[in-house]
Amino acid sequence: METGTIILIIVGLYLLISLLTGIIPSLRISKSVGGYVAGDRSMNVFILYFVLGASIFSSFAFLGGPGWAYSRGAASFYIISYCLIGIVPFYFFGPRVWRLGKKYGYVTQAELLADRFDSKFMSVVLAVLSVIVFIPYLTLQMVGAGYVLNVISEGMIPYWAGAGATYIVVLIYVYFSGVMGVGWSNAFQGMFMMVMAWSLGIYLPNALYGGVGEMFTAIMEAGHSAMLEAPGLAGDGTPWDWWGFSSAVLISAIGFSVWPHLFMRGFAAQNARSIRLSVILYPTFCLFLVPILLIGFSAIVQFPGVDQADSILPHILMQIELPAIVIGLFCAGALAASMSSGDAILHSAASIGVRDGINQVVKEPFNDVNERRLIQIFVILIGLIAYLFAVVIDVSIVALLLGSYGGVAQIFPIVFAMFYWKRATKAGALCGLFGGIIVNTFFLIFSGLKPIDMHEGIYGLAANIILLVGVSLLTKPDDPGRVEKFSTGSASLKRKR
Repeated sequence: METGTIILIIVGLYLLISLLTGIIPSLRISKSVGGYVAGDRSMNVFILYFVLGASIFSSFAFLGGPGWAYSRGAASFYIISYCLIGIVPFYFFGPRVWRLGKKYGYVTQAELLADRFDSKFMSVVLAVLSVIVFIPYLTLQMVGAGYVLNVISEGMIPYWAGAGATYIVVLIYVYFSGVMGVGWSNAFQGMFMMVMAWSLGIYLPNALYGGVGEMFTAIMEAGHSAMLEAPGLAGDGTPWDWWGFSSAVLISAIGFSVWPHLFMRGFAAQNARSIRLSVILYPTFCLFLVPILLIGFSAIVQFPGVDQADSILPHILMQIELPAIVIGLFCAGALAASMSSGDAILHSAASIGVRDGINQVVKEPFNDVNERRLIQIFVILIGLIAYLFAVVIDVSIVALLLGSYGGVAQIFPIVFAMFYWKRATKAGALCGLFGGIIVNTFFLIFSGLKPIDMHEGIYGLAANIILLVGVSLLTKPDDPGRVEKFSTGSASLKRKR
């Protein structure tokens, strides 16, 4: 049997197992919206650990990470930096999210914020913002899947067909199972992804250079020492400055814990202890980024001149002599990275779009059955929109995600204010959110006008915080009873346990 055929058979088996893993949970959860969106609040530590990890680390890590290490060197270390600190805020407000969700029935981020600030308009704004930032995030997952199958088939499978085949599987199990299908498939995909990453990350430096130290020595001797000097290279090959590097770390860390699909897992947890334990364990998941980056560094000297840096992993697999079964497993690992985030994003985008967007503007709210059905329809529609972007876009996978972080980070100040600043008002929150989004978008489009070359999201956050604080202090305080409900989480949480 030919090598390509064996690889595709293994990939096909992996997709079949993923489909079954995602479909089976649909037999156990209720058919309500709460079951579909929040899994009847039944996620244990094991599932939460992989959902929190696999929901964030995706094609961006498994393909974009090696791509940045290969093309930009030490600049790729920003990924590890923000991973370690970005989850920390969730340790503090995650249990509050769970407590409020259990008591008042919230299942999305926007429901929580809209109730605190007594604003349906905020719910709609957050729904629109969430879907807008989710689409490029979902697009990059599809881009990653298309790269993998196109390269391993040596062009026999067109890029568009590879992305389409992979995400048909995702669409099916998300459509039927909702969040628990996402959870169990993430557990399988996360374990598979981590094993493949460590195996390949350790194997390549040793096989190609004789060790990790020898690999970095070879990079320096080949005249690429600039790639090993922090903060690495910019996208155009010139040295990246510390403003750009540190702002990329900061905006990603701030946005990390308020990504709506990760935030929503706080509602799905079994209890507050599960959330805190998952956060404490989370850095162990981040460790798999180390071998991921080693894969990219190993290609700098051995495989120069690869135009599409994000495809360096499948490119390496097809160039070195490995058994077809091993190559197939590694390619399946890359698909696992793509699918483990894509399913969570797809599910959350559809749930938020319907529950926090459409449901807030119609005269009569949908009943439980119709709301679930509409969310399932949105799963298909959003999947199709992202797929259309995926087959026509030509942007770096990491750059695509980094651009999305600027928008989603604008949610952080109002989440923080909801729990920790009683004086925050509806007017202040809305002004801050709008101001942050507008400034971030302006500098994203007109990047040449930045006073300092920082990530545009930092400028957005500065405007956001100034407006949130200033307008809140100038306007009448919100209803004390409503405010107190959201700011007394710690004491009551301890009593519950």
